[in-house]
Amino acid sequence: MTNSVRKVAAAAATAMLGAVLAGCGGGAGAPDAGREAARMGTPAAPGSASASTSPSASGSPAAAPQAGAPAKPPTMAPGPNGLTPVFERAKQQTDKTVALTFDADMTSDQGPRAEGGEHFDNPALISTLRTLKVPSTIFMTGRWAEEYPDQAKSIGTDPNFEIANHSYSHHAFTSPCYGLPALDAAAARADVDRAFAAFRQAGAVNTVPYFRFPGGCYDDQALRAVSTAKVTAVQWDVVSGDAFAKDPVAVAEQVLSGVKPGSVVVMHCTRSAAPVTEEAVQRIVPELRKRGYRFVKVSELIGK
Repeated sequence: MTNSVRKVAAAAATAMLGAVLAGCGGGAGAPDAGREAARMGTPAAPGSASASTSPSASGSPAAAPQAGAPAKPPTMAPGPNGLTPVFERAKQQTDKTVALTFDADMTSDQGPRAEGGEHFDNPALISTLRTLKVPSTIFMTGRWAEEYPDQAKSIGTDPNFEIANHSYSHHAFTSPCYGLPALDAAAARADVDRAFAAFRQAGAVNTVPYFRFPGGCYDDQALRAVSTAKVTAVQWDVVSGDAFAKDPVAVAEQVLSGVKPGSVVVMHCTRSAAPVTEEAVQRIVPELRKRGYRFVKVSELIGK
């Protein structure tokens, strides 16, 4: 694939990702330049917390994992002025490790669509990750955990996986953000707690103090709003392009062309919005292993 074609593919994947994120929120809209920077893992405002890369074991979510969970995973030290720190790629960028992350998106108002037969889960994907023995981080919304409690418990008690927080409602923590309804600071903080509570209610114990902003949109105000939750915000450096994609080969090529040592790949665990992800993973995993890559959870990347 030529560089020009890759750039076009990357642009298309970015647009697709925006579409699925907007679709998860039930609205349409385009981010401004600041939100676009935030979505790609760069804070929209100067002086934000992504510059802080020192791992720290201090701090845990206000809604901590149940007894029996693994040892406390590493987090990053707070950013400037105590802002929530942001992680997007491993600081150690020579080790051939890569983290596949999957967003299990479902908004607070999508229950009727689930009742009507729309599938926001993807059991085949989880099964494939188990079969291929790929450690993975699932960024789950609380509403998803409520809709699929048995799956949330199964994922959250399997040492192959860790569950991270993707909010409860999948509403925006800053605006504009792909047309998603926006939460104020107090509601945003409560939304994080409500998601952790939903994981506990489902019986998941392999939860980690990591948070992914809906739409990937954040600014300093959003980082400040969730700072008391003691979480590390996790972005990504590789866009898979699986949102609404119909060609698993194209998704696989998009990932394979972007992965570097220490990369975080964003994908989706939602059949209705990302129907070919499982097929793409079957291509991605053996090829990256052939190239010498080892798959890890986000907690291992942050711990380096």
